[in-house]
Amino acid sequence: MKHEPVKLAVTMPAHNEEPTIARVVAGVPRDIPGIDEVEVFVINDGSTDRTAELAEVEGATVVTVTGRPGLGSIFRTGMDRAMRSGASYIVNIDSDGQFNPDDIRKLVAPLLDDEADFVTCSRFATPEVVPEMSGVKLWGNKGMCKIINYICGGTGFTDVSCGFRAFNREAAYRMTLFGRFTYTQECFIDLYNKGCRIAEVPIKIRGTREFGESRVAKNVFRYGVNASEVILRAARDIRPLRFFGGLALTLLVPGLLGALFVTVWYLFAGRTSPWTSLIGISGTLLTLSLVFGAIALLADMLSRHRRISEELLYLTRKRVYANARTMRAAHVDDDDIGPVSLHDIPHEQRQPIMRELADSVSDRVVERMAAER
Repeated sequence: MKHEPVKLAVTMPAHNEEPTIARVVAGVPRDIPGIDEVEVFVINDGSTDRTAELAEVEGATVVTVTGRPGLGSIFRTGMDRAMRSGASYIVNIDSDGQFNPDDIRKLVAPLLDDEADFVTCSRFATPEVVPEMSGVKLWGNKGMCKIINYICGGTGFTDVSCGFRAFNREAAYRMTLFGRFTYTQECFIDLYNKGCRIAEVPIKIRGTREFGESRVAKNVFRYGVNASEVILRAARDIRPLRFFGGLALTLLVPGLLGALFVTVWYLFAGRTSPWTSLIGISGTLLTLSLVFGAIALLADMLSRHRRISEELLYLTRKRVYANARTMRAAHVDDDDIGPVSLHDIPHEQRQPIMRELADSVSDRVVERMAAER
């Protein structure tokens, strides 16, 4: 029986990382037991320095994206390229030198042992690996963990914001992300909801960049606002009953308490004053609670349809990315492309894919008819 080569694709988002990109690309281990082939994809996010040139010198495949579409879109582009290359496992690592690329060995170990589908580096799992960072950033990371753990039903993740992570093919096929600004927290919500096995590996990293400053977290307040927007939308779409039901319950409790208080006051005092205004307030809260309760039920029904659609998308991805003809048809030029993934490929790039699928089906129909004759 022919052995299918096991390929690891390493994706690196990069924007003006000339001082570190060569060292990070060269540091990617090529001799991992259980891996037959390693390919590095540098997703060049509109760099104006020698980032792309130096990455190519070190043997990386450079994919240049124009328009600065956001880190979430850059991540999806890297995942798309990795899947179309036939990768069995995909690692995403920053190109700024904060992570040691040799730690990729530790990160993919649970995947190779079939103990997880999605593995992330944890900077806070044990005291000895906690990096040096400002109190505000440390507090923000812990706060994000609490939010994601609550949304995921009481999980115990310790780091949901680290960009050093690994996926097997199953997780990559199932993952559907929409966030433009970031992707880190949305991955957890999406893959946990789809039943993927998630593991954390404690890894020591640099707490601060060696050169320049982070383009994502340089403004902690802005990062928190943008990340919260992504999280809220993911929670709304993936856990709608909990999301809208929580809003309904939040309005229901004060509405009932206000109505109960006015009722008791009226029974003992024989009048509603000076609390008459509570009648209108309580009525409004109870009405809004009823509305959000109805929305919760409707959203939960739509969520079931979403799960069906995502299962179809998963099966389509397996077929598209495993088909050599379709992979060639879906391949676009590496120079100056926009963000590309299966669910946000521009219209003009979708047509070759559909034509190739149609041709493939037609070929099989003709072969079957010939065989029947």
